[in-house]
Order: sequence, then structure tokens, then C-alpha cells
Amino acid sequence: MRASRLLSILMTLQSRGRVSAPALATALEVSVRTVYRDIDHLSAAGVPVWGDRGRQGGFQLREGWRTQLTGLTADEAQALFMAGLPGPARDLGLAQAAASVQLKLVAALPADWQADAERAASRFHLDPVDWFRGTAPPEHLKTVAAAVWSGQRLRMRYESWSSVRERQVDPFGLVLKAGVWYLVARQGRGEMRTFRLSGIQHAEISATTFARPRRFDLPAHWAKATQRFEEGVYRGFATLRVSPLGWAAVRRFSAVVAQAVDRTAEAPDPGGWRKVTIPIESTPHATRELLKLGAECEVREPVELREAMRREAERLLALYAG
Repeated sequence: MRASRLLSILMTLQSRGRVSAPALATALEVSVRTVYRDIDHLSAAGVPVWGDRGRQGGFQLREGWRTQLTGLTADEAQALFMAGLPGPARDLGLAQAAASVQLKLVAALPADWQADAERAASRFHLDPVDWFRGTAPPEHLKTVAAAVWSGQRLRMRYESWSSVRERQVDPFGLVLKAGVWYLVARQGRGEMRTFRLSGIQHAEISATTFARPRRFDLPAHWAKATQRFEEGVYRGFATLRVSPLGWAAVRRFSAVVAQAVDRTAEAPDPGGWRKVTIPIESTPHATRELLKLGAECEVREPVELREAMRREAERLLALYAG
């Protein structure tokens, strides 16, 4: 375990430059004290690693020094092949390059590992696109990707839910979530924002470059941004009485709703019905979503949502009465 951890620290410092002890501890899932002990072991082994104290401090390797310990283990080789996503590579125009990389990796592996790596690639397939959704890439994906890669500002006409506006942004990264491409970018000196690529009507790369913060971590930013979005979308609560079928259906609304269902569920009655409390976005949205459950769900509170469900039920009855 320690040898693997020391190698991970070494590779991280070599690839990222200066890294703080808390950041290393988080990445390795150990304590900060363990990181300090590991740094001492690296120093004792002759690795030229040194650190600075203070808010901007951290550990780094002596400038120009590099390790040659870059070989892959058998498990790492299999994991690398399992992580291949031909769809996104094709969207970005990199399908041929991705295939070439796989061939070179196979050729570079020891003979007894080649079969394992190819077996992983042939027996495990990752499909990031949701059901019943087209796979055509957004029209301006390649332009946006080029701006992200080159660190140049992007001028675009973007259609949001409220308006169409011309914007100039600093493109920090692209994210593929459930088959949908998103751009993480900063407009002016404001905060990072998320733009859905399908909302971009026109995109043009500017000749102006921008300064990308060295410590910006796209996966960490995305995790926090999605959590804030999911928590902020819900603005109220509803108490429901659900059947066993309704119980299973309501848990599929979202991860946040599923957690609320599990946390608030009361004991089932003799018929299997139970009471739960879930977060909702708004009365109209909750009405549309809960109508999908049909007679497997009864809204108990709030009163306005119960009344909205009743009105919709009356409309349905009138529609089918004849």
C-alpha cells in the first residue's frame, strides 16, 4: 500500500507541479499526517521533493527532475482499456487517434498482459447516452473543444430558457453527462457558469487568450456545481401516500428524491402503502411528474398541490367521459 501511495504522490507532483498536503490527502484518501510521513520517505529515498509553508504552499519536485517509473501495472492496463469511450472520441473528431492509441498501448505491454487488456476492451463497453436519445454531436462541439484546448476566448450566441444573447466567455472545460455535452466557462470576472452546447447557436474562437488558474480542477468543480444545482432546484416539499408500485416509481425521479424517500418513509400499512415526504421544484412541475404515477400515489400535502392534482384528474375524467 505504501509503495503504491509513494508512487502516486511522485506521479502527481511530476504531472501537476506544486500540490498541497490536504489536496494529496484527499486524492489518496489518507490523512494529512500520512502524507507528511510519505513525503519524508520519498526524501529519505533520494527524491528531491521540497515544500513551502503558508496558504500558497505545497510540495513540489526540484525543477527539471523526473522519474522513469512510468510503467503500467496489469490492473492499470485493463482499467485504461475499460475507460475508452468511442462515442465521445468520435464526436470530437478523435476516433482514429483513439484507435491508434489503443493499438500502441497493446504493442507496448508485456506479452502476457496483452490478452488481459484486449479481453477487458472486448467484454466491457461503456455507453454514456441515455435511452431514446439521439447520438448526434452538437453542431459547435469541435469549435468549442478547440477553444478549450487552445485556451482562447469564445464568442457565442447562446439561447437560455429566458433569452438569446451574445456572450464572450473563457472556456475552461467540456463535460459529457448522460449523453449531453456541457461547457464550463467564465464570463468576464464573474463566477463559473455551465452552458449546454445544444443551446449554442453560433460559436467563434477569439484571437484573445485568457489566463487559466493553475489550480482549477474540472472534475471537482463539476461535482460541486451539480450538487448545488440539484439542491437548489427543489424549493418545497410534498407528503405523499404511495403504493408499492408508486414507491418504486417515485424513487426513480432523481437521486435526491430517492434519498428523501428512504429517509422519510413510514412503515407500510397492511396494503403496502406508506407515507413519504419528497422535495419538489414547484406545484406545476410536481403535478406533471406525480400524474405519471396515476392511482399509485396520493398527494396529502401541500393543499395547493393536492388541489392541482384534483383539477387535472377532473380534466382527464371529462376528456374520457364520452
